Amino acid sequence: MSLRINAVVPDFEAETSQGPIRFHDWIGDSWAILFSHPKDFTPVCTTEFGAVAKLSAEWEKRGTKVIGVSVDGVEDHKRWAGDIETASGSSVGFPIIADEGLKVSKLFDMLPEDAYLADGRRQRTAPPCVRSSSSARISS
Repeated sequence: MSLRINAVVPDFEAETSQGPIRFHDWIGDSWAILFSHPKDFTPVCTTEFGAVAKLSAEWEKRGTKVIGVSVDGVEDHKRWAGDIETASGSSVGFPIIADEGLKVSKLFDMLPEDAYLADGRRQRTAPPCVRSSSSARISS
């Protein structure tokens, strides 16, 4: 799915490092930024999550919620938050979606083109390289 200006982002339910969410309910009347990373505990992803965490006061000032998505599970996300804090000096105050089954990644078309078979199923050999970002607001 490609998103266009004024399109309503897909709604979904997911487990996160801060508990279960329903995406549209979680966004509420805020702006939201959904950003993705391929894997927990990788150096680049750790520093990028740390940079987002450092901006928490700026997100709040602008009424914007931030949520990350990674293909690892909730327990890994919780342990990874400690690494992010150590590397960046900032705590991760935003939830990280556990997308082990790639439900959210597929919903937002975050997998590379060659990861899919002709019928839309994901190739088993394709690594879950999930990279994309979106911003959204549900209501005006």
